[in-house]
Amino acid sequence: MPNKTIYVSDDDLPLYKRAQELAGNLSSAISIALRKYVEMEEGRFEGYEEITVRVGRGTGRKQRFSGVLLAEGGRSSSSGYEAFKVYRSRTGKFVLHADRRSQIRQNADDERYLTGWRSWVGNWSTDQSWSMAQGEATLHVVDTVEELRALIPDDLYQLVEEAADQPAVEDLDI
Repeated sequence: MPNKTIYVSDDDLPLYKRAQELAGNLSSAISIALRKYVEMEEGRFEGYEEITVRVGRGTGRKQRFSGVLLAEGGRSSSSGYEAFKVYRSRTGKFVLHADRRSQIRQNADDERYLTGWRSWVGNWSTDQSWSMAQGEATLHVVDTVEELRALIPDDLYQLVEEAADQPAVEDLDI
């Protein structure tokens, strides 16, 4: 195995020592870091970004991947909303991030706005309050666009279908 010499500044010595402690072998730590760096930079050159999303209930946990946003949309009702983002991953899969939240609306005079012409106009009263319950965010990974059809609204599916075959970056010779 060939030897390579790496010159390290005095300021970076603690970093290298800690890497060696964690990896057990400094060469291994450097190779892992370089592999990850090259992968991310190649993806960035191809037009992909590092995407971090929240999944689970409440604050949940975070998941990260390399992808490009194809389309986003949502729908709401009096009981809450759903927000969708669809990405194409660097490996060519389609990733759906869905965030669903329930809304609880409370008005002192709700009853009179539920019937008659006021139900069409809505409640313009300044005496309104609402709250959002902790929602649940999910991440679905599928191989084809067709698998998204059952998971997202039709109008969003059409946008994803149109964008699916577009390159992340188009190099122009101008």
